Parts: sequence; C-alpha cells; structure tokens
Amino acid sequence: MSGKLRDLASGFTRTFWVANVLELFERFAFYGSKAVLTIYLAERVGLGPLAAASLAGLFASVLYFLPILAGTVVDRYGFKKSLAACFTIFCVGYFLIGLAGLQFGQSIVAAVGRFPYVLTVLMLTAIGGSLIKPSIVGTVARTTTPDTKALGYSIYYTLVNIGGAMGPILALQVRQSLGIEYVLVVSSITSAFCLLGTLLFFREPERAPGEAAPTSFGKVLRDMALVFRNGRFMSFLVIFSGFWIMFWQIFYSLPFYLRKALGFERFELIETVDALTLILLTVPIAAMVRRWQPIRAMTAGFFVASCSWLIIIFFHSWQAVAVAMFVFAVGEGMQAPRFYEYVADLAPRDQIGTFMGFAFLPVAIGALVAGFLGGALVQRFIGDPKQPLASPHPEAMWWVVAGIGFASTVGMLLYDKLVSQRLKPTP
Repeated sequence: MSGKLRDLASGFTRTFWVANVLELFERFAFYGSKAVLTIYLAERVGLGPLAAASLAGLFASVLYFLPILAGTVVDRYGFKKSLAACFTIFCVGYFLIGLAGLQFGQSIVAAVGRFPYVLTVLMLTAIGGSLIKPSIVGTVARTTTPDTKALGYSIYYTLVNIGGAMGPILALQVRQSLGIEYVLVVSSITSAFCLLGTLLFFREPERAPGEAAPTSFGKVLRDMALVFRNGRFMSFLVIFSGFWIMFWQIFYSLPFYLRKALGFERFELIETVDALTLILLTVPIAAMVRRWQPIRAMTAGFFVASCSWLIIIFFHSWQAVAVAMFVFAVGEGMQAPRFYEYVADLAPRDQIGTFMGFAFLPVAIGALVAGFLGGALVQRFIGDPKQPLASPHPEAMWWVVAGIGFASTVGMLLYDKLVSQRLKPTP
C-alpha cells in the first residue's frame, strides 16, 4: 500500500506542489492573524469586544461568501493572475490592519476614524482572500487525474489543517516577542513571499478537455437566484450554519474567556486543538461513520460538538477547555466529510455544480451571526479587560452557544424526518 501511495504521489505535477506549498504558507498567515484578530481589535486598537467580534465576523462572512462570485474572476483571468492579485491584496491588507496598532500609524487611523478605518481594510483583505480557494482548488482539479484526485485533495486538506494548527502557534511567538500588532505584519510579509513564489514558480495549468467555459457574472447571479428560491435546500443550509456559529466562537469569544475568566494568556494554543485533532483523527472518524447515512452522521456530529461546551461550563480550567476543543473537533470530523456528499445528493442532477458552489454559505452565515453573538456575550459576561469580570459566573455564556448547537441538532432531526426524504432525487 505504501508503495502504491509513493507511486501516486510521484505522479503529481510541479504546479500541483507549488500550489499546495503556497496554500500552506497562506494558511499560516491567515490562521495566525485570525487567532489574535478579536483580541487585537478590542484591546490594542481599542474598539472593545462587541465591535471587534462583529467586525471579525463580518470579515470572515465576506471572505467565505465572495468565492461564489470570485470563481468567475478566476476562470476568466486564470489561476496565476488571480493568485498574484490575492497575495498582493493580502500583503497590503494585513499590513494596513496591523497599521492600526503600530505607533506610526496612529495619525492615519485617527484621521479616518478607528471603526471606519478597520472596516475598510478588513473588507479589502476579504476581497483578496476570496480568490484563494477557487484558485488553489481549481489547480488541484486540473493537475490531478482520476487515479490521483482523491489523494490530491487529501494533501490539500491536510495542508489546510496544518496551517490551522501552526498559524496560531507562530502567532503566539510573535505576540509574546514583538507585540500583537506584529502578528499582522508577519502575515503581510508571508503574503509577500507567497506573491514572489507565485510569480517565480507557479505555471498556469492547462484547461482540462471538456472543461466548462468561463461563467459570466450574469449566469452566476441567475444561479444564485435559483438556489435562493429553493426554500428546502436553503433551510438545510441555515440549520447547518448553527454548527459554524459554535465553531467561530473558538476565535471570537473564547480568547477573552481564557484570558480574563481563567487567567490563561496563551489562548492561541487552545485554538490549535481543533485543527490538530482533525489532522490526527479525520480518517479514523470517517471510517467509523462511513456506513451511517449522511444526515445521521451530521446530526451526531452536531450533538457531540454541542456537548463540548458543557465541559467548559462545568469544569473551570484551561485544561477543560482544551478537552472541550478536542471533543468539538471529534464532532466536526463526524459531520464535515459527509456534508459535501449530502449537498451533492440533494442537488438536482443538472445543477450539482451550482448547489455545490453554495457549500460555504453556512460558514459565511455562521461567521456573521457568531461575530455579533460573541461580542455581545463577551460584553455581558466578561466585560472590559481593565475592569473586574462583568458577571460572577462567566461560564454561563457557554449555555447560549451550547443551546444553539442543541437547537441545530433538533433542527437536523426534524429536517431529516419532515423534509429530507422529499429532497432526494428521483432515481
């Protein structure tokens, strides 16, 4: 078996490996900045937890929604130009976000206003980020064969999770040695090296025979209207967004709780537990639930992930939070691989591509809602970092998050019972 894997791995093109190395370093930059973004905006920039989490949620929401439209740009102008544009915008965007915390940038930020300045540079960075996934995933698709495609995507997803695990660890080192604002500066520098690597080493992969022609923006908008009119499918995506509302709290509200309620300053380490667990256990978990119906596997994953927040409620230590994040990752590993399979099964036969294009919509919805929710929870239960705790029982904030998870679990059960069977395509 190992010899067969070596043979398959040797069959990948240079462009495949270049694209995946670029993805690895881009994920370092992205997850490193994401690990500290809410704390940075709230405390270093001085926006407070409510505005900081809301802006971080809006940033992630735009970042995950725009690829629906950005795919059209990538198809029309090519992967290399799109990657170059992405890394250029990332380089500028991350630096401008960091400028809000640097001493020499204070006059510029003050002239614009802290909130409008941060909002503008976050949206600029999100526009650049929307180009990365269509470009890298498209490159993997074009540079693999039917025999190597599964392994190719496995390599891609593994590197994404490695970036998710290592980015916050690197961010911790930078924050402790240089200052939290320099995490954004390092992300900017990393993006500059990614831009250089794209220009020097990336080669535009040839379009596959029979590959569809570039889609117009008009066609994309018509497809979006088609999906939004499908109430049953949209209800599934909205229910599923409940999982992502829980997930984003790892970055939006959990760092505040760890630092002030538990006195654990190295919050970035806890943020890596989810990705590390997925790297180690995704394959065994997928094997465990492979015979389950997709909707049942997803529902079970929701339930397990929801239970993780109860551990934080009843056990008040950073070690308990780490265990909770491990449990949450197990729930994520149960549902994540089956989600795309289920969406493909729900889509009409002639509209699979259109429906799969909306696979990230629950992530975007979850990020937007989680930002406002996380900021409100921190303000209500944690409060200002320089003042005493706003509530004598800050752990009570996690009842809200767990409640959303359990409500989504019930929603999935009802969806399976009342709607799912009618959505299955006719044989």
